[in-house]
Amino acid sequence: MKLCLMDGNEAIARAAVYAGCRFFAGYPITPATTIFHEMLKLLPPIGGICMQGEDEIASIGFCLGASLAGMKVMTATSGPGISLYSEHISFAIGSEIPIVIVDVQRLGPSTGSATKGADGDIQFLRWGNSGGLPVIVLAPVDVRDCWILTVHAFNLAEKYRCPIFIASNKEVGMTKETVDLDKIKLPPVVNRKMAQEHGSYLPYLAPDDSSPPPFLPLGSRCLVRITSSTHGPDGYITTNPDIIAKFQERLFKKINSRVDDFSFFDFHEFPGADTIIITYGVSARAAKVATIALTQDGVPTSLLTLKTLWPVPEKVIVEKAKSYSRVVLVEMNLGQYIREIERLLPDKEILSITQMNGLLITPEQIREVLKG
Repeated sequence: MKLCLMDGNEAIARAAVYAGCRFFAGYPITPATTIFHEMLKLLPPIGGICMQGEDEIASIGFCLGASLAGMKVMTATSGPGISLYSEHISFAIGSEIPIVIVDVQRLGPSTGSATKGADGDIQFLRWGNSGGLPVIVLAPVDVRDCWILTVHAFNLAEKYRCPIFIASNKEVGMTKETVDLDKIKLPPVVNRKMAQEHGSYLPYLAPDDSSPPPFLPLGSRCLVRITSSTHGPDGYITTNPDIIAKFQERLFKKINSRVDDFSFFDFHEFPGADTIIITYGVSARAAKVATIALTQDGVPTSLLTLKTLWPVPEKVIVEKAKSYSRVVLVEMNLGQYIREIERLLPDKEILSITQMNGLLITPEQIREVLKG
């Protein structure tokens, strides 16, 4: 048994190193700064690089450059930093640059409350890029999740050559708890598929219409051409509508057509329940306590905790909720995921428990709504 006391931010940093991350760049911002501090301790002794940019824009730019050179990279920030990351996020999507981006969310809008948690960036992470192409967003509940989902995040970034978001939260990131590391089963580490380094390399020539192209780093013996503009398989800028359409469709399909492969969730089923709570992030902890109390009160309630938020894990939601007449969505914002639930479950009675005031949603709040 290997018991460790750590918070979610420390777990993310340590899991990143385990997954092969050797480059981190960021700019100090509460409540994500301790990820930066931890990477500064972990990376240099193993030959890695940890840098502070002059701002968030430079920091994520450093990461994209290092990724194009072949390194596994990560950056971490909070809501105001994600705002500044937006242009480079679009660059990473369009040019298929692997990167893990940690958003330790805090109460917004704007500067908001730096020391108060919220889940107010959920829609922002999905739609905060020009073009609206899909991204993958994973949401940890606790320190254990931070370990596991960070390794998954790096694997997905490498496999699909795209940005992966970890939608953490001040409460998840800065709450210490004891974790038995020996009981955490981590997935095998995945590395990006490499191209043959000879002849003429076409940097965006994919094997099919729903996969990323094989990779060669900048500085290879072959010429590697990268652009943020709309391009063809050769990396040259194009305005040809047929080439553009195939390119956009491939970027769409490589993520959306494979969501079943990375639909992470927990499901706690209580026999006789007519109600199911759906939630994510730190609110799942309150919801779990509430379901136990409700069942003891004679109101059996099941619980579905989503750990993949985008693309929406539609099959999971529909399958797990099909036998329930009432669905309750719990989220620490003013209702950012509710429309997805309403869209997928139009025949259900749907209730929404929301809160965005810097305080956690409590088990008693959930219990009162469901008993009422």
